[in-house]
Amino acid sequence: MAAFTMTDAVDTAAHSPLHPASAVIGIDDVRAAAARLAGNVVRTPTLHSRTLSAITGANVWLKFENLQFTAAYKERGALNKLLTMDAAARAKGVIAASAGNHAQGLAYHGGRLGIPVTIVMPTHTPIVKVQQTRGHGANVVLHGHSFEEAYGHARKLEIERGLTFVHPFDDPMIMAGQGTVALEMLEDAPEIDTLVVPVGGGGLISGCTIAAKGLRPDVRVIGVQSNQYPAMYLLKNHETARGGGDTIAEGIAVVDPGRLTRQVVMELVDEMRIVAEPKIEEAISLLLEIEKTVVEGAGATGLASLLPAKNGHHRPEFAGRNIGVILSGGNIDQRFLANVILRNLARAGKIGRISVLLDDKVGALHEISGIFTANGANIIEVSHQRIFGVLSAKSTQTEIEYEIRDHDAYEALLHDLDEHGYSYEVMTISGRKSGRSLRRG
Repeated sequence: MAAFTMTDAVDTAAHSPLHPASAVIGIDDVRAAAARLAGNVVRTPTLHSRTLSAITGANVWLKFENLQFTAAYKERGALNKLLTMDAAARAKGVIAASAGNHAQGLAYHGGRLGIPVTIVMPTHTPIVKVQQTRGHGANVVLHGHSFEEAYGHARKLEIERGLTFVHPFDDPMIMAGQGTVALEMLEDAPEIDTLVVPVGGGGLISGCTIAAKGLRPDVRVIGVQSNQYPAMYLLKNHETARGGGDTIAEGIAVVDPGRLTRQVVMELVDEMRIVAEPKIEEAISLLLEIEKTVVEGAGATGLASLLPAKNGHHRPEFAGRNIGVILSGGNIDQRFLANVILRNLARAGKIGRISVLLDDKVGALHEISGIFTANGANIIEVSHQRIFGVLSAKSTQTEIEYEIRDHDAYEALLHDLDEHGYSYEVMTISGRKSGRSLRRG
């Protein structure tokens, strides 16, 4: 997965003093942004999900920002910024450092408005992202081996060429544009009493919080981050640490949140939460399976925070609440999406792998295949190991990957393997053997 250097994250080096939240933007700024954006971005639906409500024990509404033209809410802030620039600045053009959704949104709407757009990306940015950005008419400059280097080069070109730098989150007009998401949600589903918002640099949650609290001060706003990049969570809880590493939620993999956005979060956001990577993967799979919609890791964190704990119990703090969840984007690599689906099937016990010790004789594989078939398990893949890790030259270690109907069928399969005296180990997606491994007849 992409880490900090491949996201919309920015080391917010603007050393301006912190502003009180009330001095950043207000509800009128968000309303003005909504008027500008009307007809120029997709007014995405806010829909109630009966199935996810049953799973979580809450009343869940989903805001499908993955249905924007560039498949992410970032268009809103980018367009609002462009529309509030004066004619001279528009003529000179804008510049940004991004390898993600901010680049796409700015390039697309800049192209529509005839505003020259330059995007600086690290040299190792996947070619598909470069091509998509250029396809929207932007001039892409590849520079540096990290995001920090690309960001520094963008700020240098900003000065040299007289361009306007468009920050991905720490800008009042960006924040106001993102806040239009909450305006639409509360208009379409006025019963919503809680907003759950993915958080990276803080542009989306800041704008949405200003909008929601401006309309209805009683609305509760909860921000959610991956536990790999918990910067805003740590700030909110007055803790100090630094995130890093791979995450499937690369769109919110931000080390240093905005100076403006953090003030809104600190003063107005009710709670910050973090979720583990497996929960994000589960949320992506559920949204695809239940809602038939593709959501990237960052966009699935909100739902991930509502999902039941390992014991299967609903989270009591959400019981009966009317919760609006923002699906912030749908730009996920197809290979990663396929891996997420398969991994979640494995967690659910519908796909498994068992390592079985077989006698190296004719018919041994046929016999054990019969046991799998008798229990409704479809064998997907078989591999053999006759040398390493095998105690006898007359034995072979066989790994069988299979799909099976449900947990009861799985238990019946293990029972039959025991009854027939097989020695085997049950494999898990973490690479560890399960607690029921090493059964011997």
